[in-house]
Formats: sequence, C-alpha cells, structure tokens
Amino acid sequence: MSDKLRNDLAMLGRLGLSRRRLVQGAVAASAVAVLPGGLHVAGAQEKLKIAFSVPGLNFPFFVHMMNLAQAHADELGIEMIQLDGQENGAPSSSKQSADLEAVVAQGVNGIVISPNDASALAPSIQAAIDAGVPVVTVDRNVTEAKTLAHVGADNVRGGELQGEYVLKLLPDGGNIYELQGQPGATPAIDRHKGLDNILSKQDKVKVVVSQTANFARDEAVSVFESALAGNPPPDAVVCANDDMAFGVSEVAQANNLTMPIIGFDALPEALVAIKDGKMAGTIEQFPGKQATTAIDILVAYLKDKTEPKQHDTYLEPLLITADNLDQAERAVEAGVATAGATPEASPVA
Repeated sequence: MSDKLRNDLAMLGRLGLSRRRLVQGAVAASAVAVLPGGLHVAGAQEKLKIAFSVPGLNFPFFVHMMNLAQAHADELGIEMIQLDGQENGAPSSSKQSADLEAVVAQGVNGIVISPNDASALAPSIQAAIDAGVPVVTVDRNVTEAKTLAHVGADNVRGGELQGEYVLKLLPDGGNIYELQGQPGATPAIDRHKGLDNILSKQDKVKVVVSQTANFARDEAVSVFESALAGNPPPDAVVCANDDMAFGVSEVAQANNLTMPIIGFDALPEALVAIKDGKMAGTIEQFPGKQATTAIDILVAYLKDKTEPKQHDTYLEPLLITADNLDQAERAVEAGVATAGATPEASPVA
C-alpha cells in the first residue's frame, strides 16, 4: 500500500468511512479509482506486502521457518516483513499483539502468523481481520478468530508416532519421562494428547514423570535433573521438541546414563545426534513446507480472492530414526544426506 493511499484512507476514516470497505474497494479496482471527496486510489497493481510473525527467533525451529518463508516470498516477488515475537519461554502475547497492530497500521495486505499463545492473540488477530487484513495461521491454530486458513503439522499424529516408537523400543515395558512443551501452545497440547492416545491403551510402559520445560533447552536441563533426583533413571525420555531433547541428552551424558531420547522437530542438531547415537529419534513436521503453503494460500486470496478448499491443511508428520535420516527436510543442511534426497511433505486434511 502506498503512502498516498494510506494517507487517503486515514483521511476518509476520520470522515467516518470504514477502512475495510475502502481497502476492499481499492484492491478490487484494476485502474485508478476516484473516491468520495475527489481522492484518488491506485489500482491493485502494487507489489504485495505481507507480514510473517513467529513466537520467537530464539528457537531454531522458527528461524528455519522464517528463512524459508522469506526465500519463498522473494521467489514470488512479494515484500515480506519479518516479525519476531521474542518469546522467552513464558506464555506472552504482548509483543506479537503490538506487532500485528503496527503492520495493520502500515498497510500490509495480509498476515501469516504462528501465535505464541493462541487464545491470548485471538482478539488481536480478529482485529486485523476486521480491519480488512486476511490472516493465515501456521503451526499453531487460532480457533477463536475467523482466519482465512490454517496450515500445520498433525501434532496429535506426531505424538502418536512418538508413543508407537517408545513401545517398539521397550517391548518388555518400562518407565518413561515426558517433557511437555509450553502450556497453552496447541502443539504442546496436541503432542501430549497423541502420546497419551498410544500409551493409555496399554500398561507395560508407564509415564512416571510428566512436566513442562516450555520447549526450552535450559529448562529441560533443570527439569530432568530434578526428576532424576526424585526418581529412578527412566528407560526412555519423550520430549515435545528437540531443544528439550538436547537438554536431556546433556544431563544424561554428564551422568553416564544411556536411554532412548525422542524429540520433535527434526532440527539439524537432532539429526546429527541421531546419527551419533545420542538421540533415538525425532518427528519431522516439515516447517518449511508449512510456511510456503501458508504463503501460497494467502497470496492466492490476495491476488484473485481464491479461497482454500478447506480451512485446515495438515501435513503428515514422519518419524525420523537412524534408518531414514535422509527423509528429513533439513537432512542436507545437517550433512546426513546429499542434495535432492529429501521428500515433499504430504497434506492429510
């Protein structure tokens, strides 16, 4: 949106006219249009500008997602504003909420967001939508707002894959620790649910410790050390992301403990750890594919009002072990596969 158009809309807004109606009318025009009062609005030939917001770029998962989103935006010839929610491990929506308000005021055409706290951010997301800015969520869904679409991994199925792998690793049963993600984050909720779906159907493998470490490596170190102080060493540890698995692995090595450690995210460090025998497995959820798919849906809508066939698109997660490291999205980056070996993710809904 040009500065002139933005100023015109602001002026008309002061006259009591709806910004949403003006934006929609301007986008629909294919040539210069004359608005009430003689103000001119440029047609819909300007370069699209979108914002891409993630909970925090201190998480490697979101750094990768943002990098691939930016590369895809560059390929499509659109401008993308990167927004860092600066999450520090605690649920807080204030930075992302302020960022949304700012980019709407700047006149972005659309927003892709992975919310820190889905419920807390719902009002800010709905406010952007009410202002005429379509929103697509990625990785973390927001059901309380009328978003254009959601793209994510089937996190429940990912948790089930972790549970199935634990049962395979411990055929005679055993006690395990579970390190959950950030409370309130839909991936954390769904991954725990998936794990429970599998383990609750049997009684040989029992979860004796289940605590949150907020998706953070340093918190995982503290939680795991505390758990070991009050319980026998586990026969396996299941973590809701790789960062927590790295913290567990660090403590295990320091205490000369050997047990399967299963993560979630398929980060390059996790792939190397699996190759070196420091982790047993991880779950690939194809964050790059999530990001590019979300952008494609948003751009298609902005260009010609094409709406997705369904609101939710979920990519099928994949269990990664030493036997299929080359199937991970970042296998080449991690140096565990050669270029051209990694597959495309498959949508399941």
